[in-house]
Amino acid sequence: MGQDAFMELLRSMVGLSLCKIYLLLIGSCLGLKVTVPSYTVHGIRGQALYLPVHYGFHTPASDIQIIWLFERSHTMPKYLLGSVNKSVVPDLEYQHKFTMMPPNASLLINPLQFTDEGNYIVKVNIQGNGTLSASQKIQVTVDDPVMKPMVQFHPASGAVEYVGNITLTCQVEGGTRLVYQWRKSGKPISINSSHSFSPQNNTLWIVPVTKEDIGNYTCLVSNPVSEMESDIIMPTIYYGPYGLQVNSDKGLKVGEVFTVDLGEAVLFDCSADSYPPNTYSWIQRSDNTTHVIKHGPRLEVASEKVAQKTADYVCCAYNNITGRRDETRFTVIITSVGLEKLAQRGKSLSPLASITGISLFLIISMCLLFLWKKYQPYKAIRQKLEGRPESEYRKAQTFSGHEDALGDFGIYEFVTFPDASGVSRMSSRSSPASDGVTGQDIHGTIYEVIQHIPEQQQENTE
Repeated sequence: MGQDAFMELLRSMVGLSLCKIYLLLIGSCLGLKVTVPSYTVHGIRGQALYLPVHYGFHTPASDIQIIWLFERSHTMPKYLLGSVNKSVVPDLEYQHKFTMMPPNASLLINPLQFTDEGNYIVKVNIQGNGTLSASQKIQVTVDDPVMKPMVQFHPASGAVEYVGNITLTCQVEGGTRLVYQWRKSGKPISINSSHSFSPQNNTLWIVPVTKEDIGNYTCLVSNPVSEMESDIIMPTIYYGPYGLQVNSDKGLKVGEVFTVDLGEAVLFDCSADSYPPNTYSWIQRSDNTTHVIKHGPRLEVASEKVAQKTADYVCCAYNNITGRRDETRFTVIITSVGLEKLAQRGKSLSPLASITGISLFLIISMCLLFLWKKYQPYKAIRQKLEGRPESEYRKAQTFSGHEDALGDFGIYEFVTFPDASGVSRMSSRSSPASDGVTGQDIHGTIYEVIQHIPEQQQENTE
């Protein structure tokens, strides 16, 4: 007896004992009821099968009788075994096959065979003040578990879209009462205009195949006791070309026109959805003539080698299995400055570059302003000195007492010359040249006045 069967038997015995105690304390009679968890039980051939049964009553009982019968379709029920209280009386033909432990009414069948498939009837009788009877029927099925299925498809070389057909067959080595289900990419396949099944669903026909039929196919086989799914299989379907288009790594594309800069080498790529992969040809049209310039999916065009500013090209795609072809036309326009480059340069100006430029502008402006403020007074003094007449300069020499400033050392006299408005002249004395920086600045100013004015006068005299 299996562990599960033993535990179920133990629980039933405990429940029955409690029921008897309840009857002794209460002594009331409310009837007899027999229940089963399921009316259909599926078993595996060669293994044990446990049929659980529960019953209850609320009446004083002197005897409890349990009887198990077995029947097949269109046959009379056959006695298997019975019990009165704890005494079991089996049919000698089945005494080693069926087991019961009263007062538990559950039945254990071990081992289970195909001949054990049928209806099992359990009947419980309670003897007390009267006799109460109740019964239940359980249907038992016996199956072999499903082995892993295998899928084959024909033709093995594949089929051409809209022309060929594909047949998928699911084969299983073992199992009973098999149910077949076809799946594509994990989802069940239903019957439609191009999909149909055999009567047992173990064969799938796809007539005709299309690109949409490409996918991962599996066969799921199940029965009441198990299920298994085949490995993924992907039939070969030839299709295309579809969606032919041309793209480039440079230039601006608008519709079927590419605008590129003069001097740029542009790489064009031609692609289309197809199986097997297409073969590609590039054709150039000029002066109402066409000629093949290259084979392969890519074409490189050097704009400086294009004789005309506008060139027309054709990309042709051909599938050598389906026999289908497709082509697309495009035009290349050569310009001195490409629109795409201008747009990229405008976008490439980052905020950091803008801030840097503004900062440099402010720094340069401040430097120029500083220099202008530093040299502007010297320029004004020089302009005034150059504009004075020779007589005023000579007056300056008279006031100072020195005609040549190159050999003068000691105390200097700063003379302010009157301007055109007639402001009175002023004189002051300064400390010797060795007294400080301020004195050095004043001496430098007087030296410039004395040195520059004679030269200017000499130039004016000449």
